[in-house]
Amino acid sequence: MTLSRDAVEALRAPFSGEILEASDPGYDAARAVHNGMIDKRPALIATCLNSADIADAVRFARSEGLEISVRGGGHNPAGKAVTSGGLMINLAPMRATYVDPVRRRARVQGGANWNDYNRATAQHGLATTGGIISTTGVAGLTLGGGIGWLMGRFGIASDNLKSVELITAEGEVLQVDEDSDPDLFWGLRGGGGNFGVAASFEFEAHPIDTILGGLVAYPLSDALRVLAPYQEVTADPPDQLVNHMVLTHAPDGSGNKIVGLPVCYSGEISTGEALVAPLRNAGTPAADLISPMPYWMMNTLLDAAYPKGARNYWRSAFLKELNEDVVGTLVDAFERVPSPMTGILIESFHGAISRVDATATAFPHRDPGFNVVITGEWLDAADDDANIGWVRDTFDAIAPYTGDPVYMNYLGEEGSQRVRAAYGPNWERLVRLKREWDPDNVFHLNQNIDPAG
Repeated sequence: MTLSRDAVEALRAPFSGEILEASDPGYDAARAVHNGMIDKRPALIATCLNSADIADAVRFARSEGLEISVRGGGHNPAGKAVTSGGLMINLAPMRATYVDPVRRRARVQGGANWNDYNRATAQHGLATTGGIISTTGVAGLTLGGGIGWLMGRFGIASDNLKSVELITAEGEVLQVDEDSDPDLFWGLRGGGGNFGVAASFEFEAHPIDTILGGLVAYPLSDALRVLAPYQEVTADPPDQLVNHMVLTHAPDGSGNKIVGLPVCYSGEISTGEALVAPLRNAGTPAADLISPMPYWMMNTLLDAAYPKGARNYWRSAFLKELNEDVVGTLVDAFERVPSPMTGILIESFHGAISRVDATATAFPHRDPGFNVVITGEWLDAADDDANIGWVRDTFDAIAPYTGDPVYMNYLGEEGSQRVRAAYGPNWERLVRLKREWDPDNVFHLNQNIDPAG
């Protein structure tokens, strides 16, 4: 599409941020997202500094007939933050966090990641459930639900959400909370980016300082032996304990495959030590890195495994149960994994996240149990077919052990039925909400809720 120079300059004149075109310095950096497979070229990038910039960008795109994409943290593997030929609303500079330690509230802008948020709240001994890794964007994670290391105790990120500053499809700036619009606020807690652009989020923050965290690792050949103590620890854990299982490669560059058991215990350290003892005594560990540490540090421990620019292809589903058959299948597949960067993560759900009704917020996946995500990751485009094929084959191999539900934030381009499965029993209500707030489906570069149903 050819844009009028007068129209572009009229947008640029009052703009606080930058309006970038393909010939401008900074254009390529701004369009790059975490997944290196995404290589799209917007006609314009509106790099915003505030909600007024966002509102102007939305109104401009609509008046010019441009497709809109929204980049918050840019971390989602599906790469929907970038449009081809449309207008990309880039929130990357909007990363500030403002903490009220008396009210235990924190407001964070829509371009921040969890490291930005955690650094600010840690100054006051506070924390909120964030991502498994700290480079994940606050906006995308929260709008999609927001699982993290504190979800057993405090619920997911969206359970801690108190308000959202939202720019609608009409370019209106709204402050949305339980009192102002309970239905829209319901949809923002798990409905993704379907209802507008989130300029900022207000969270409840909790007193959290030192946690017991880290990882104990064993050779991959010990995976089935480790399963029994892992099942013991996760059978009826206290809310303070979140404990996952991961198949990965040793970070020392040796190429050795390991089964890791990352833990985060946010209660009394001595109690946590006793709780995780079965994990540390399941055999002869290849490494035991569990120790007291600040919560913010726990949220960074896996960051290096997910570098920006790596090529990513993920598949995910909730397990019907965690047993020797599914672990054995995953271990067998992992013996043949083509990339040393790829991992398989099994996440445990329990506690506060599971005491919320499936329809109380738009995020529906509340049953205690386990989720598996196969995080295919590699560097060379020449290896795309081998790695994508391995992820698909592995996902197909565990199909007998998985159900229909899927966590929206792990979805790629997997079709409308998988999108519906991500929203579960909340689909029809979300469609009605979409018809009310975005009947023209302006915000469709997401795991889309089609207003046509």
